[in-house]
Amino acid sequence: MAEGSIYEIHDPRFRQLIVTSAGLDELYSGCRWAEGPVWFNDANQLLWSDIPNQRMLRWTPEAGVSVYRQPSNFTNGHTRDRQGRLISCEHGGRRVTRTEIDGSITVLADRFEGAPLNSPNDVVVKSDGTIWFTDPTYGIMSDYEGYQAEPEQATRNVYRLDPATGELAAVATDFIQPNGLAFSPDETILYVADSAASHDENLPRHIRAFDVVDGRRLANGRVFCLIDTGIPDGIRTDVNGNLWSSAGDGVHCFDPTGKLIGKIRVPQTVANLTFGGPKRNRLFIAATRSLYSLYVAVTGSQLP
Repeated sequence: MAEGSIYEIHDPRFRQLIVTSAGLDELYSGCRWAEGPVWFNDANQLLWSDIPNQRMLRWTPEAGVSVYRQPSNFTNGHTRDRQGRLISCEHGGRRVTRTEIDGSITVLADRFEGAPLNSPNDVVVKSDGTIWFTDPTYGIMSDYEGYQAEPEQATRNVYRLDPATGELAAVATDFIQPNGLAFSPDETILYVADSAASHDENLPRHIRAFDVVDGRRLANGRVFCLIDTGIPDGIRTDVNGNLWSSAGDGVHCFDPTGKLIGKIRVPQTVANLTFGGPKRNRLFIAATRSLYSLYVAVTGSQLP
């Protein structure tokens, strides 16, 4: 890494994914824990969560930052469904919700097998419209990012929800603290972070990969990569199948085999990230108190 550079090159291929002259822009500072960025290309805006401050914020190139929703019910991760509607994980309500076009909120899932969920954390939508989300206990561990409570689920799961039928299925039940998740560009693999080392350094700080079987089940779970600094939280893939992960020292980029090929150094601990901008070649980074952005030489795979 050259002196003063934000880029750490571990493999020459990483140079093809970055714009070395592009700087890291701080778009906003003043959060307590910035999380869950989601890009709306049709509105030219980014939404993200400031969990402890009970608010969701909006950034636009023209107007800068404003409050989108407050109180937010301690929302964390967000995505969009195939109709462009906002899908959110709420710690406060221990639920997954959909914001309708008229602004009303529909509860999609808040219980499994008769008991409340733990605290839904991050969410993605597959091309068939199904919603996949993680359910660790971070939002009920204290009153800082939710409401303190005892878990009522025996395990901390990854779920698949079919919003058309309401069917909710646990597709992975052997995580300690499942966190960010992302599909490979062809949706044959689901990547899921386990961030349990956040509270015990002897526990996992890795990202696992699963084969997606028949669009409904996960199989062949294996460790895809380890995060060497901090923990994996939010993750995204680009159109070439590379995986971009949050970490304690910035953003780490792994090739499709799990090899670390490069890092982007960020001044604060990164919680989550997403590709956005009109060409999906702008990386938006939610990092502790701030929202950053950085232009890259590759586009994100997530749609819409």
